[in-house]
Amino acid sequence: MRINHLNLRVASVARSRDFYVTHFGLAEYVWHGDVLFLRDAAGMDFGLMADGPPVPSDTFHFGFRLETPEAVTAAHARLAAAGVSITEPLTDEGDLRYFRCADPDGYAIEVYWEPQPA
Repeated sequence: MRINHLNLRVASVARSRDFYVTHFGLAEYVWHGDVLFLRDAAGMDFGLMADGPPVPSDTFHFGFRLETPEAVTAAHARLAAAGVSITEPLTDEGDLRYFRCADPDGYAIEVYWEPQPA
């Protein structure tokens, strides 16, 4: 068993769709009523629903794990150049490289690399 979807309340489904498609490589998959599901290459479904105010918090975040530390550095540069709000700087702890940014509704996104078990 593995987690396979996440739903977020957003102010604008179209704006959030554009953000995640442009910056995180998700693709529009299917609408279920008023909820748009985006999907990544591994089959993770990412629901966007405009059914109330967004609910970002100081503790809630989600992440995108990248294949190499260099990919994290490149993503940081690309997102910063695109004007995406970087909320935690690029940090390298040897066995973990990461940064955090915010989506248009203020949700915290961690972009990171860490070695995977063999």
